[in-house]
Amino acid sequence: MANAEGLGGLRGEDDLMVLYRGSLPHSFLDLSELEHHASLRRDVDFLHVPGLLQTEDYARALFHYVNPQFSEEEVERWVEHRMKRRGIIEQPQAVPYEAVVHEAALRIKVGDSAAMRAQLDHVLDFATSGHVTVRVIPFTVGGFAGAGSAMVYAGGPVPQLDTVVRDTPHGTVFVDAEAQLSHFRTLFHKVREAAFEPERSRDFIHRLAKEL
Repeated sequence: MANAEGLGGLRGEDDLMVLYRGSLPHSFLDLSELEHHASLRRDVDFLHVPGLLQTEDYARALFHYVNPQFSEEEVERWVEHRMKRRGIIEQPQAVPYEAVVHEAALRIKVGDSAAMRAQLDHVLDFATSGHVTVRVIPFTVGGFAGAGSAMVYAGGPVPQLDTVVRDTPHGTVFVDAEAQLSHFRTLFHKVREAAFEPERSRDFIHRLAKEL
């Protein structure tokens, strides 16, 4: 796995900023800096496996599709950065991480069947580690209308310094106003309540992987 020491012994969010400044969007660099200082991370995703849980092949296929104008070198730069960001949940002092993922995101084949099976196995590997919790929202859940609640939630040293990151048609938005944070905390808890418990989620993902 790629890690934050993969290029010239560099490490930390400042080194990522130096390595990728000018070659990646500012929002990507801002997100990696935010993650570096976060006390916890929560993701909600409905269409794709969350970035921190993605394999290289999955991320590569995703970037190729979303940015068809990119050269191979540009795609590899984006993939490399994403893999280095994953260090926050791989390092010995990893931050607590919880992902709520809809069944749709686990069924949409980003890449071929083999790559998708490897991706689901990768999610399972993380889900069995002590600091990563993965919950799945199945298609069959009733009374669920939270598909517009996709978000990245980064906890600060105190709740007042929490930040929510959302992708919008107009770009990436960073939200840190207390009234909005309170709204997104409520949304996260509602989405989490609609999901399977972690053990049942792992069984569900395992079954999906066997179907591929």
